[in-house]
Amino acid sequence: MLSNPSSKYRPFPLIQLPDRQWPNRSLTHAPIWCSVDLRDGNQALAVPMNVAQKLEMFQALVKCGFKEIEVGFPAASNTEFAFNRHLIEEGRIPDDVTIQVLVQAREDLIERTVESLIGAKRCIIHLYNSTSPAQRRVVFGKTKEEIVQIARQGAQWIKDRLPRLKGTEVTLQYSPESFSATEVEFAKEISEAVMDVWQPTPQRKMILNLPDTVEVAMPNVYADQIEWICRNIRNRESLIISLHTHNDRGTGVAATELGLLAGADRVEGTLFGNGERTGNLDIVIVAMNLYMHGIAPGLDFSRLSELLEMFEHCTGMTVPPRQPYAGELVFTAFSGSHQDAIKKGLAEWEKNGGKQHWDVPYLAVDPSDLGREYREVIRVNSQSGKGGVAYLLESEFGIELPKDMQREFGPIANDLVDALGREVRADELRAMFWREYVERTTPWELIHFHADGVDGIFHCRASVRNAGREVKLTGEGNGPIAGFVHALATNGVPAFEVTNFKQHSLSSGSEASAIAYIQIKLTDGRVKWGAGVDTNIELASIKAVLSAVNRAA
Repeated sequence: MLSNPSSKYRPFPLIQLPDRQWPNRSLTHAPIWCSVDLRDGNQALAVPMNVAQKLEMFQALVKCGFKEIEVGFPAASNTEFAFNRHLIEEGRIPDDVTIQVLVQAREDLIERTVESLIGAKRCIIHLYNSTSPAQRRVVFGKTKEEIVQIARQGAQWIKDRLPRLKGTEVTLQYSPESFSATEVEFAKEISEAVMDVWQPTPQRKMILNLPDTVEVAMPNVYADQIEWICRNIRNRESLIISLHTHNDRGTGVAATELGLLAGADRVEGTLFGNGERTGNLDIVIVAMNLYMHGIAPGLDFSRLSELLEMFEHCTGMTVPPRQPYAGELVFTAFSGSHQDAIKKGLAEWEKNGGKQHWDVPYLAVDPSDLGREYREVIRVNSQSGKGGVAYLLESEFGIELPKDMQREFGPIANDLVDALGREVRADELRAMFWREYVERTTPWELIHFHADGVDGIFHCRASVRNAGREVKLTGEGNGPIAGFVHALATNGVPAFEVTNFKQHSLSSGSEASAIAYIQIKLTDGRVKWGAGVDTNIELASIKAVLSAVNRAA
């Protein structure tokens, strides 16, 4: 890298718009959405989709609620042309869905494109030619006037062929490609030249698409460009201003959202941001950003994992685990403090029956709205704390650890996980708990226990195994647990008292198990927890006492 990059690069010039209005606006409704997955996204694939894969994606996009879908560049290849014909001739396009096709300002390509649309009910013909100074100089070697003539001639070729699409509701769209790198005055000039040919009206609008083809400036500059066009172009009321942003600077979403504030009506993008170079706008993110502010996006991502699976199958691409909303880990917390806050936030949400506005720490939206499960939210690795451990045991297995016991088992589990050096599954965590508490049968193991109570005094008889031999115990107290504690104390077990006790069922039905948690305090001040599981709740509590005694030994 250069020590002085200004010798090679220069800042993008600002737009003169001192009274810009977009910073003081807020979004209140969703734009018109247009998916360009089947064209812009497809052309960015190392192996483009075949007809069957494109059809699968088209159907998925329709199911999501897209009403405008750019299905391809029919003049580019036989596969693209065949896909158009397949959709039209087999009646695959719902009546309320408009297909869009892209074409350059070349007569042979326009001819082939119009031919591909015959019989369609609704379509958008999207004409484009590039307009930036670099494109004019390097690619075309033409003056501004000559570039305008290319656009005007392309618009006329399309207009001349519209009678061949009799019975088709046609909307016309023009893109000054590389708009974001084009002088706004020239972008206005060339767009108005196309408008002169197509003659849009408020009743029959044309789409003026203003692409951020390559991000060359901060997103606020793009917003200024959009607002400048909206305020200065002729017959704004006859236009649908559309955005098409890329992600070269990593700000495609920001550019789109600011462009909507600046007055745009429509957004083109792809699922999960697939596209050339660093990708297109991720339309899922913009839609969900609206949703999290209470604005209905008009798109349904309630089965986002299924949509992601389809996308990866059809494109061969992989969605990163940290991709907003869609990634595997975006609703997952490993941090102990995050897990604790999420656990408490979800508990509050459930306690109030979902009647409040969503306000769970670290979760911008409810994962269940996207078809994700709460079980995915908290996962345990060496960075996790007691809250995450407790949440997983409770959510997966119904093991409701008392808070003091969470404080004891959390560090134990953390040390075990740290030694593994990886994330642990819920079943592995349960196994750790079982080994540490439930399966602690040395030095004392219960063989038999029975208690009878008369007038509040319980007499217990028990047999336990110690060092390979059976030991008979008897004792009494004001309950079965107290009687057993007395029996242990009279047989050489160091004195202790039960300081905490909790029990609950683990499952339902005739084979239901119960789990009991016992905390004991020894004479030297040490405190230990134990746990016992049995179909008999009394036996579960007695096993819990022995578990605690064994852990204290």
